[in-house]
Amino acid sequence: MKFLSSFLTKFASLIIGFLLLGCVKDVDLDQRDDIILSPDLQIDLLIYDIDQTHFKDTVTGNTKTRISDTVRLEFLDDSYIQDDLTSVEFYFRHINTFPREINSKVRFLSEVNREQFAVNYTIKPGADGNPVTTEQYELIEEDRINLVRRSIKMVVELEVQPDTTAFEGELDFASKGFFSFEF
Repeated sequence: MKFLSSFLTKFASLIIGFLLLGCVKDVDLDQRDDIILSPDLQIDLLIYDIDQTHFKDTVTGNTKTRISDTVRLEFLDDSYIQDDLTSVEFYFRHINTFPREINSKVRFLSEVNREQFAVNYTIKPGADGNPVTTEQYELIEEDRINLVRRSIKMVVELEVQPDTTAFEGELDFASKGFFSFEF
């Protein structure tokens, strides 16, 4: 029995040795600088749901034709964004039940509120019980990527044209950024 146990131990060691040596290919370590990683990251930027009360002036009770909201995008100041960002695709989606078109302007600002770029589009009118979806994409590639790197704020402005008809409904908004990097 002792002979069989010793034989199996040596045989197993030999097989493991062949497996370890057989799995190694030649590695050229001089090519380590040529390795490029290209991860992608999806980030929710701003999400909100509003109704007609957001368009009312709290002092006068009159309907306002323009409202806006500003958010800071602190992650844009990260060193990965500043050094390795190669492109961004922004996605904006509105689901509208207001019976009028709404002009949307999404502006990206620097720390000192200088506009870097803007995305303008019209949100299609909807109706109560019949929401209409408007989607907008904006691709920023390497030739304009510094505009994103210099941005830290996103301002969403909505404007409706004055009208005498009733202005009731809801507007849902979602925005995302699909960030691509190269390390």
